[in-house]
Amino acid sequence: MPVTTSVLPPTFTTKDARGFGVHPRDLYAWRDSGQIVEISRGVFRRGDAPPASYPDVLAVAYRAPRAILCCLSAAAIHDLTDELLGSVHIAVPMGTYKPTIDRPLTTVYRFRADTFELGLTGLEAAPGESVRVYDAARTVVDLMRLRHRFGEPAAHSALHRFLAAPGARPALLLDYAQALGVLGPMRAALDIASAR
Repeated sequence: MPVTTSVLPPTFTTKDARGFGVHPRDLYAWRDSGQIVEISRGVFRRGDAPPASYPDVLAVAYRAPRAILCCLSAAAIHDLTDELLGSVHIAVPMGTYKPTIDRPLTTVYRFRADTFELGLTGLEAAPGESVRVYDAARTVVDLMRLRHRFGEPAAHSALHRFLAAPGARPALLLDYAQALGVLGPMRAALDIASAR
């Protein structure tokens, strides 16, 4: 009996498909007929799957499952920026493989291994499919410590939006800043923000 797309999860890799007994010839025939969509090299989504809220993020997560969505991509998820992004920002631990992903365009940062999962949370990128992302507080601190790359305005704007959100926890920012070696600049930015 031939295998059909219905046996596959909503998002899957070529390797996953092989595990379900799908021959590569069938996989590419399904892609060519529109039954599945290739969202990145070797990553597919069933045509009848519910729409993904963050298809690019989902594609990158399947290509680099250990990576964590960070910096401006995480800021966009947490409504800490209005910047239009040209690439998906992910972090990998220092000393590990740095993935090269060109579709969707992806920028990879290397973060210290000992604090890599600090502030880790999840995001439902598609119904029932979660990806790894830094929480809003970690994102603000990362933008502050990488302000030479993203600019002071991006870091301060993210901080102001974070503080204006219901349930904001400035103390958490300081905890993360201390762990990430940016306590002085974070404390100074908080003092300026609270003086307004």
